[in-house]
Amino acid sequence: MRFLRQSLMGLVLAALSLGLLAFAVQMVGSAIQAQLALEQTKPPARERVFAVSVVRAEPRTETPVLESFGEVRSRRTLELRAAATGRVIELSDVFEDGGEVTAGQVLLRIDPADAQADMERAEADLLDAEAEVRDAERGLILARDEEAAAQDQANLRQRAFVRQQDLASRGVGTAAAVEDAELSAASARQSVLSRRLAVAQAEARVDQAQTRLARARIALDDAQRMLDDTTVTAPFDGTLSATDVVQGRLIAANEKLADLIDPGALEVSFRVSTAQYSRILGPEGNLINAQVEAILDVSGVDLTARGVISRASAGVGETQTGRLVFARLDAAPGFKPGDFVTVQVEEPPLQQVIRLPASAVDAQGTVLVLGEEDRLEAVEVQLLRRQGDDVLVRGRNLAGRDVVEARSPLLGAGIRVRPLRPTDAAPSEPEMVELTAERRARLVAFVEGNQRMPAEAKARVLARLSEDRVPAGMVARLESRMGG
Repeated sequence: MRFLRQSLMGLVLAALSLGLLAFAVQMVGSAIQAQLALEQTKPPARERVFAVSVVRAEPRTETPVLESFGEVRSRRTLELRAAATGRVIELSDVFEDGGEVTAGQVLLRIDPADAQADMERAEADLLDAEAEVRDAERGLILARDEEAAAQDQANLRQRAFVRQQDLASRGVGTAAAVEDAELSAASARQSVLSRRLAVAQAEARVDQAQTRLARARIALDDAQRMLDDTTVTAPFDGTLSATDVVQGRLIAANEKLADLIDPGALEVSFRVSTAQYSRILGPEGNLINAQVEAILDVSGVDLTARGVISRASAGVGETQTGRLVFARLDAAPGFKPGDFVTVQVEEPPLQQVIRLPASAVDAQGTVLVLGEEDRLEAVEVQLLRRQGDDVLVRGRNLAGRDVVEARSPLLGAGIRVRPLRPTDAAPSEPEMVELTAERRARLVAFVEGNQRMPAEAKARVLARLSEDRVPAGMVARLESRMGG
């Protein structure tokens, strides 16, 4: 009985387990069917529309600006060197680094004692040469007078000889008298020859005296030049640099004393690529007179100077590429040789080009424009120039259409967008800040102590710092140079 009871209990438990398992399978199947039915009744997805900023493509004439970096230099720099040897006995007060001098101003004097002695000896030699010339000329005059007297005596002797011959032919004179007259005439002619020789010697003496006089004058001029070289003067207006002389110093010939730089004859040299160089060439291959603007950032204030391209270097330069171009600057207050500046060159204008943001053009040279129903279309463009954050392009069927400002991976041809066009709102004012008394005092002290800033720029900055609200950009630039 016990065995039967346990068997029946096992059967009951097995039946309950099977029933529970069947119930679970039924519940899972019902859930799956309900989910499938729910997915079949899900509403259809709607098309996604992106909001994009667009700009109007308007063809116009643009003047591209070529930007490079260059160095300011002087077109007229002179090394002042000593032409004489001696001790410096006088030195100008402006003979120092940064000293401004004018043309003809005496910079220093070298002890002229030796040069003065040489000049006095040359003057004495000149007096001797002049006296020798006068003596030789007087001797020539006397020699010519003696020659004339001898010639007159020879003529008398010759007439006497002719007369004796006439008397002898008529039988009045004797042969002895004729021979004596002939000997006298021959002797007179010999005397004339001697006097001619004396005249020739006197003329040679005059020539030698003239040569000696010329040499004496040359020596005097040389001595005068050596005496003048003991005084060093400024050949043109300029500024002194690299001075290395003090009063009392003994200097040697051809020793460098200083550099004289003309600050009014400045130019800027900058290097451009070969492609950029080709853009500033004329039809005949010569450089055009393109306008140039040099910009120097000095303590938060941009100094600018305008000029024109003057020439290009004859060679590329060792280990260099591109072309080295020089531009002559006009008025350049505040600029000094050696300044590193930003150079902007105006290229020839381009006709019928469109200015777009650089982010509107992709690597394949296409832009996205609005089509029908505000759907995007891809249009190929020709990239002509890059101008900072903008580009200058040309393209077919692009004029007057709206172009997407910035490309993104989500945008492409055929996608529908909602265009956001720029409004005609007024330009925003520059950010202004209020300065504390301590901060304002530090900025004013820095500006007043800056020796490189021109007076007019310094006055302009101080005027802005005196206002209640000051441009934040100017304050940031000043503090960046102060280390604040």
